[in-house]
Amino acid sequence: MHPDSEIAHEQGLQRQLTAGQMTMVAVGGSIGTGLLLGSAAAISLAGPSVILSFVIAAFLNWLVTMALGELASKHPAAGSFGVYGDIYLNEWAGFICRAGYWAAISISIGAELVASATYMQHWFPSVPAVAWVAILSVLLILINLRSVGDYGRFEFWFAMIKVLTIAAFTVIGAALLFGGKVVPQYTAQGGFFPLGVLAPLMAMSYALYTFGGVEYVAITTGEARSRKDIAKAVKLTFWTLTLIYLGAIIVLVGVMPWNRAGVTESPFVTVFRTVKIPAASGVMNFVVLTAALSGANAALYAASRMLFSLARTGWAPAKLGTLNRSGSPRLALLCSSYGILVALILEKWAPANAFVWILGAALFGLMLSWLVSLAAHVRFRQRITPSELAELPMRARLGAPGSVLGFSLVTAAILHTWWSSRVSMISGIAYLIGLTIAYYAIRTGKRSQIRSAKALPQSPDSTITT
Repeated sequence: MHPDSEIAHEQGLQRQLTAGQMTMVAVGGSIGTGLLLGSAAAISLAGPSVILSFVIAAFLNWLVTMALGELASKHPAAGSFGVYGDIYLNEWAGFICRAGYWAAISISIGAELVASATYMQHWFPSVPAVAWVAILSVLLILINLRSVGDYGRFEFWFAMIKVLTIAAFTVIGAALLFGGKVVPQYTAQGGFFPLGVLAPLMAMSYALYTFGGVEYVAITTGEARSRKDIAKAVKLTFWTLTLIYLGAIIVLVGVMPWNRAGVTESPFVTVFRTVKIPAASGVMNFVVLTAALSGANAALYAASRMLFSLARTGWAPAKLGTLNRSGSPRLALLCSSYGILVALILEKWAPANAFVWILGAALFGLMLSWLVSLAAHVRFRQRITPSELAELPMRARLGAPGSVLGFSLVTAAILHTWWSSRVSMISGIAYLIGLTIAYYAIRTGKRSQIRSAKALPQSPDSTITT
């Protein structure tokens, strides 16, 4: 497919997002409850050596981010990696990564809302969690129905709350360590590798999932003000996430014994309580609430744009590609909120397992988008001329070899996850088969429509002039 025709499908989207807003949409989508609450799970698998898990994940994240940034600089589009798959690979790759990502990210909206309802019960224990899911869902939908400029400003400050909190945790924790207020725990409980030298690999899936959301910055490029903003946003996103994650995890395993992290309370609460911050548990509850809501808000934005892109290219009903007066894909937005309904059902019938059930569906869709992006970048580098490459506002330093390495590492991470969990393997393979069946079914329908249209008599005035 010709690149210009692919991008033209997205006409009507408002290009209003600044580099800072694009960055915070991606950061808001990435920093969720995974770091704030789920870090204990990764630490329990690797101990202090979980730091290496995050270093490897950061390197892989850098490879993916650079590939996405280079492609987005050339082809800014809300369909992002789906568009890159269409242009440089084939329709199947473009469809399965878009449709798979849409389904997975929509489900994650429900996961964050279930978590948000749990946090609200800290202050309002008598209000049913289902009520909070419904109230917060309406709030997020209303925010997303506004112009993308209004949305970007809201998400910028919403995501900034958790960024500043984690930064404060890192600074305070470092001060405690260097000031001798706490005993460093890096080797105090069985050494740096208490569970073996291969333990960091066991925690890799958690670390990779924590970085999940960096691809949001590519999705926002369809509504970016300029290509220079795109390049700036991509770099800001990588460095913001890397500094936050590595700083937080290094401090976290330094101040807390690895075999006690998360047993009695969140490590973040422990640090804030140590320096006598009033109502530390209440403060952190507010932060994890905003983290979950910001993550859901960013996921709803990303899912709606992905479904909009599918509709505009004929892979979803055409009505889902329409925009309201504010330039928001209203019907795509409402359909993408189906994860909220899943959350409501699971919260009603299986509240104890709802968060785990919903969250487990998101990882494979995320990895699929990374794989297609990296493969598309390799083909992109084979086709682009040196002069065209020189004109791009940003370039991937390792070029095609870096993306080949990234593709190999992501594939290894998926296979390792499948080896460790039969449920993950079965669900991942079933997910891929289901997407492939959907692709061929929709493609058959599209071709039938094209044949029917060609069979109709054409009037002399029906030709398009240039």
